[in-house]
Amino acid sequence: MSTLNRRQFIRNTILSTLVLGGLPVVDLRSSPAFAAAVSVVAVRKGTDIPQLVHETISALGGIGRFVKTGDKVVVKPNIGWDRTVEQGANTHPEVVKAVIEQCLEAGAAKVQVFDNPCNDPRRCYVQSGIQAAVESLDSDRVRIEHMDRRAYQQVAIKEGQELRSWEFYRPAIEADSFINLPVAKDHSISTLTLGMKNIMGVIGGNRGRLHRRIGDAVTDINLVVHSDLTLVDATRILLRNGPQGGNLSDVEWRNTLIASSDIVAADSVAATLFGYKPEDIPTVAAAAKRGLGVMDLKRMQMV
Repeated sequence: MSTLNRRQFIRNTILSTLVLGGLPVVDLRSSPAFAAAVSVVAVRKGTDIPQLVHETISALGGIGRFVKTGDKVVVKPNIGWDRTVEQGANTHPEVVKAVIEQCLEAGAAKVQVFDNPCNDPRRCYVQSGIQAAVESLDSDRVRIEHMDRRAYQQVAIKEGQELRSWEFYRPAIEADSFINLPVAKDHSISTLTLGMKNIMGVIGGNRGRLHRRIGDAVTDINLVVHSDLTLVDATRILLRNGPQGGNLSDVEWRNTLIASSDIVAADSVAATLFGYKPEDIPTVAAAAKRGLGVMDLKRMQMV
């Protein structure tokens, strides 16, 4: 099933239920299997971030594969922590800005940027540098916003193994294109936090509950919110004391981006930057087992 068709299947299911009334149900058993035989992953290195973003996405066929003229696009970075760029806890603001610029060039009608931070949202947006980077674009088609508590929708997850339903932020579900921009870093519970775990930033409720069985819980929420493109920011990686960090000695600059339309494949390759095998990461292992994407590095086409 194509990326667009997967997103359209989920989006239509939820929106049609909202019109008819009742609780939206995502049941992927009625759709073809998620994972392709071979997943394409782009890996690029460089210190010029706008050029690096352009080269990485171009290696996958260009932004036009993921964003069409007139699309409503969500760009979802990690803005979870009251930390500076150098501390490596949030997505690099220049990565966020460069991706948005590409979306605008592709003809996006609207680009929304948001996250549900763990620290004070206003401090996180400012301290991360992401708010200033987005606002510097000075475009009426781009908006960085604080998430509206009234905009969450309870969704039943029929294929869920840990979660049978959860609150999801409707703009994330309703977008024509969802671009996932996680930062690569250590995590005290999930070993690493990458693309799949970054989706926790578009859900409500008691997110701490997801850490009980983190692999299956994160896989469940990724059944509802499909990332059309995952671009992992490894310009600098947080090696220890994640996810919040704070000590510059825990950060190592790698000047690397990893991108794929297969979020499991992107996370799998990112895990190797830390010396892990993909199967060492609970979220990756659970998602691959359930057919959400490819974990086997030998089944990936590196471009």
